[in-house]
Formats: sequence, C-alpha cells, structure tokens
Amino acid sequence: MRVSKELFQPASREQIGRDAIVRPSLTYWKDAWRRLKKNKLAMFGLITLCTLALLSIFGPIFSKFDYATQNYDIKNLGPSAEHWFGTDDFGRDLWVRVWWGTRISLAIGLTAALLDLVFGVIYGGVSAYYGGRVDDIMQRIIEIVYSIPFLLISILLIIVLGPGFKTIIIAYAITGWVPMARLVRGQVLQLKEQEYVLAARTLGAGGARIILKHLVPNALGLIIVQITFIVPSAIFVESFLSFIGLGIRVPLASLGSLLSDGANSIRMYPHRVVSPTIIFSLILMSFNLLGDGLRDALDPKMRK
Repeated sequence: MRVSKELFQPASREQIGRDAIVRPSLTYWKDAWRRLKKNKLAMFGLITLCTLALLSIFGPIFSKFDYATQNYDIKNLGPSAEHWFGTDDFGRDLWVRVWWGTRISLAIGLTAALLDLVFGVIYGGVSAYYGGRVDDIMQRIIEIVYSIPFLLISILLIIVLGPGFKTIIIAYAITGWVPMARLVRGQVLQLKEQEYVLAARTLGAGGARIILKHLVPNALGLIIVQITFIVPSAIFVESFLSFIGLGIRVPLASLGSLLSDGANSIRMYPHRVVSPTIIFSLILMSFNLLGDGLRDALDPKMRK
C-alpha cells in the first residue's frame, strides 16, 4: 500500500520549536540543590553551620592556651587581644573552651542523628513493609519505649555509668529514635502500594532489598529534613543536662555547661555567657533555617 504525499505537510518553524527542550534535564537531587541555592535563608544557615563546624575544629589552634589549664592569676578577665572571649573563674581561656564545647555539642547532635538514621529508619521501614502482626508488635514496643521519660533514663544511667559523653549518647539511643521510626513507618505505608514495589516483588526481590533499595530512597527527602531538626533537638537536650549538672564531665565543656557556668556569674562577669549564648543560638537557628529550606527544595510540588 502506497502512502500518498498529500497526507504530509512540511512543519513550520513554530511547530519545530515546540519540540525543543526548554530547560536542561536535571536529576532530582540536582534540581533540589538548585532550588535550595535560591533560598537565601537556607543558604545562610548552611554557611553558618559550616563556619561554626570549621571553627570548632580549627579554632583552638589559633590560641596558645589549653582548654583545661588553670591560672588563677588571670581569672575572670574580660575579652582582650590575648584572650578573645575572656577567661573563666579558673583562669581558663574561653575562646578555646567555647570551641571545644561547640565541637562536643555538634558531635552529640550528629551522633544522635546517625542513631536515628540507622535504628529509626530500619525499624520503621520493617514495621510498615511487613504490616499485620509484625507491625502490631513493633508498634506496641515503640509505645512502651516512648512512654519512658528521657530525663528519667538519663538520671538512671548517670547514676550507674556516671556523667559524660557516652552516657548521653546511650540515653538518647534508647528513646531518641522513636519519632524517626514513626515518621518512616507512615511514609513507607504509602509507598509500599506503588507499582514499582509490586514490580520488584514480581521479579523476586526480597523484603530487605525492597526496603533498602526502593522504599527508603524514595522517603529520603523526608528523612533528611527530619534529621536537620533532630540535630538541634539533641544539642538542646545535651545542653539542658549539662546546665543542670548531669552532662559532660569537667574539665571538658559543652555549650550547656558553659552556659550554666556563665549564668551563675552573669551579674559580675557577663562576658562569660555572651559567646556561648550567641553560638548556641546560631546553631539552633541555622539548623531550623536549613531544615525549612530542605523541606521546600525536596518537595516535588514546589518544582517550577
């Protein structure tokens, strides 16, 4: 059968232009990064966090003093060219102690986020994917764990193990992963009914592979946003414990212990509370700004 030439017409330039690619092809993560860069507040938070992290690592190098060396001849000095943040009531340099405290507080927050990322994501994913009796049992365990007050666990562990970095991490590991597990469970309950999950089952993929290779990556945007709120929450909890004397052991310091020491002498030596307060506030604000920006950047509905 011959096709008549009359059935065909040459395309105009306008019709040819309609098929042109208007915008470059971007992956999901490249597009999210592009939108995040346009959010000035989120970028301010990211740059501030990077700056504080670098200062917590390299800041003590710029001082000749140690965080634990005591010198009563120079105690409670105000900020000067030699002691940029002043000294405390033991004559220790506050510049070094503040950045050491920032390092410890950030380490606790990031460790708590890592625990949530491992235990919370896996627990919530397994509970939602298998469902039924498995989900019922795992959710009852979560309810029992969540009903135990974190402060009570911390006090009991401090009595047994003593105050310190390890005790705070263990206390947070017992109950801190529960909100992440509930969040991941709710997300996986929606995703496991999608067609690509059925296709993976048809091809013989096991439950562990489907959870780790298909369900968790598709919920990763929500998980990342939640982590940006978990880190400042863990830092705040550690600061509260250190503020009431149940946190980091001396001579080490955290932002909470520095705030506690400065609050006791705020009327006589206000310089001791100014620098840790500013840094603590910047950390919390920056994580919240970054979390809000990531929530908008990772939301496909916000794509233009």
